[in-house]
Amino acid sequence: MPREIIHHGRKIKVAVDTSTGPNGETIRRDMILHPGAVVILPVIDRDHICLLKNFRFVINETLWEVPAGTLEPGEPIEDAAKRELLEETGYQAKRWRYLNFFYASPGVLDEKLHLFVAEDLTPGPAQPEADEQLEPVTVKWDDALKMALDGTIQDAKTVTAILLWDRLRK
Repeated sequence: MPREIIHHGRKIKVAVDTSTGPNGETIRRDMILHPGAVVILPVIDRDHICLLKNFRFVINETLWEVPAGTLEPGEPIEDAAKRELLEETGYQAKRWRYLNFFYASPGVLDEKLHLFVAEDLTPGPAQPEADEQLEPVTVKWDDALKMALDGTIQDAKTVTAILLWDRLRK
């Protein structure tokens, strides 16, 4: 199954994969290859979480999101989660819980998203990267859940994190 890399980006590669289908036809698939990412749900206390107002250049909109970020080459996922939480919110967590991983769009993208819950948080200054426009916001848990259910939160990883944690936290 030949795979041709047609673009090397800063974080991703774009590839065309050629294979033979069950009926003998040649099938070409475009795909995005990604090193993986971490997703963090910062739980401030039983009634509050931290979400980000995050401007996303690709869609030219500001979305409600949980902190997240791309893995660096060879970086353990736990280290990446700690790094991203600190960079994007300023928080450091004493307790970490790995929930699971999921794929955002496996029809075109191989990115594996590793979901963590961060608890027992200590605040500090956020340290966003130069290309990030985000604002950490403390949100009441009931409000965050409503936002996930009514479409206010449109980011899939954030909806997943909130709904999964809602089931597990009880």
